[in-house]
Amino acid sequence: MAARGVETLLLETGNSRQPADLVRPRQLGRLVDAAHAAGLRVVAWYLPTLLYPPRDLRRVLAAVRFTTPAGGHFDSFALDIEASDVRTVTLRNTRLLALSEALRAAVGDAYPLGAIVPSAVGMEHHPKYWAGFPYAGLRKSFDVFLPMAYSTYRVRGRALSARYVMRSVALLRAEAGADVPVHVIGGIANRMGPSEAAGFMDAIGRCGPIGYSLYDFPITSSSTWKALASPPPAPASPAACSAPPIP
Repeated sequence: MAARGVETLLLETGNSRQPADLVRPRQLGRLVDAAHAAGLRVVAWYLPTLLYPPRDLRRVLAAVRFTTPAGGHFDSFALDIEASDVRTVTLRNTRLLALSEALRAAVGDAYPLGAIVPSAVGMEHHPKYWAGFPYAGLRKSFDVFLPMAYSTYRVRGRALSARYVMRSVALLRAEAGADVPVHVIGGIANRMGPSEAAGFMDAIGRCGPIGYSLYDFPITSSSTWKALASPPPAPASPAACSAPPIP
């Protein structure tokens, strides 16, 4: 990863199907220590179902408080917000915001937290999935938003791929604030050809996020790595990131 120019590794610590709060903690610690030794920052992430809020909070804090064999820790934590297991959206939002506030209270104001959020374009096309997504409420607890702008689910080609990502970021900023820090996650990496990778990077150049990545490392091709290594210059203004709806 370091040889590819990666600066930050986002690492899943477990999932709702596992009985343990942290999966394979010994191997997890070795991986975090190795990443730190290679100069990478490591961000833990977990996807809560919101069905069992105490379990969600316990598992999130287990990641935050995890200590490696070398005495290291994750550099920050990101909450993966996408599960719709709680079918009633108002209850889902209530539990999500309560979890977010409890997390922030537990780690303090100085600890960096990220919110991995669904694609705003995806929610635009599927309004029943998460109507009234609570961007403003999440902004109170999180320092950065990481939209899953997975253009490969819907479009092909350079122009539409760029348009999908730009609209995802523009819609997020319209709801969370124009000044909100954004790290764009694109993907799915093995569904990207050269045109789609170029379109993704076109959007990065237009939107000027603080970071960008794809999902995920093992399935990213050499040609896509080459595209990721050459980011365009930052845009002159936020308006450069605007885009019309995706058909």
